[in-house]
Amino acid sequence: MNAIHRRDFLKVVAAASGASVLSIPNAHAAKPKARVVVVGGGYGGATAAKYMKLLDRGVDVTLIERDRLYTSCPLSNEVISGERDIKTLQVGYKGLARHGVNVVHDEVTAIDPVKKTVATAGGKSFSYDALILSPGVDFNYGAVQGLTKDLSESRLPHAWKAGPQTLLLKKQLEAMPDGGRFLIVVPPGPFRCPPGPYERAAQVALYCKHHGKGKSKVVILDANDSFSKKPLFEQAWKELYGYGEGGMIEWVSGANDGKVERVDPNALTCYTGFGEHKGDVVNIIPPHHAGKVAKDLGLATFKDKWCEVKPENMESVKLKDVYVIGDACVGGELATNNAFPKSAHMAITHAKVVVASLAAKFNGLPPPVPLYTNTCYSVVAHDWGFSVVHLYRVQNGQWVYIKDGSGISPVTFGTREAPKPVPRIFRRLEAEYADGWLRNVLKDAFA
Repeated sequence: MNAIHRRDFLKVVAAASGASVLSIPNAHAAKPKARVVVVGGGYGGATAAKYMKLLDRGVDVTLIERDRLYTSCPLSNEVISGERDIKTLQVGYKGLARHGVNVVHDEVTAIDPVKKTVATAGGKSFSYDALILSPGVDFNYGAVQGLTKDLSESRLPHAWKAGPQTLLLKKQLEAMPDGGRFLIVVPPGPFRCPPGPYERAAQVALYCKHHGKGKSKVVILDANDSFSKKPLFEQAWKELYGYGEGGMIEWVSGANDGKVERVDPNALTCYTGFGEHKGDVVNIIPPHHAGKVAKDLGLATFKDKWCEVKPENMESVKLKDVYVIGDACVGGELATNNAFPKSAHMAITHAKVVVASLAAKFNGLPPPVPLYTNTCYSVVAHDWGFSVVHLYRVQNGQWVYIKDGSGISPVTFGTREAPKPVPRIFRRLEAEYADGWLRNVLKDAFA
């Protein structure tokens, strides 16, 4: 593979969302070409570790992840409704080990960016030439008075990290009486999976509709005045479950006093600036910020929440040779909530951009030109789904949204003057595509 071919190959990998690749040849020297440590084993971290070894077998790659089993957040709302078994979302790390990744199940306690070392609770220390952080998000429980981490793990689950809280919220829904009220409290953006709360509302309504709870209400108390795929969600809510006055789903925007300021966990009551909402199940999603390891390292400097990175390769603007990927980052026009969506697919793309850049660097090749991609599916019934695709390129040191190639599922067909309904088969197929997407990205990242 000559230098030109390698360069073109790396460009392709950086643009791909999931592809089979060949690796740069290695002479199998005793000393590794470079040492890469990846912290965090979600979609972004697992992809980075795997693809670093695929691109260059001569690089020593260590992945440090506390848990032995990963549970996918995408499509976890279907677990709450009973439409999906949580086991279909879970995967281990044996696949990465088969690729030659040194998988360490431990918790990072300290990072020394001067000595370039990572220390763990188990007493181990790992040196690096490049450090890839995929820390995910942590939560600001104090933003809602009365909410604590302990309450989120017991009585008021947020279920915004899939796993035990997902199953707890499912049990609470199952125990809710007919005519009960299921409150979903949405934090100010940006937050992980922007369409997630609204998909959750549909999945809760789906359960109620088919399990003898047709008199129940799903109330979304939203700190925001709009949300991703809003026309598509509202169309589906109206047709499938009833929306607004008299319907099963009600959305209260921030402008209409939807921002929750306080919760009484004993009375299961949420208080806004001018009103109160009592529920039988209260699902408060706290505001987010970058994961603890990034915060502790001083990388979350944008609004003291998010990590700023360089568009060309995801390197931190604060520390050399440290790369931050996934939900912990901000990108695009930093002040907007919808730039650089905090999604699994975007985390996967971040990972591939980083490792393509590192592979080029370690092999003396020109840096590749990155292309960032995002795909996000929402499933609102077993036969009704829709999606959005975002593409970004880098121009003059900034992320630029690519309109051509990006898009969203249509609300209607035909013209504005003569709109026609979208055939139901399109919605059913997108629900099936969502399941296929999930299986593909899990395999691409972990197998």
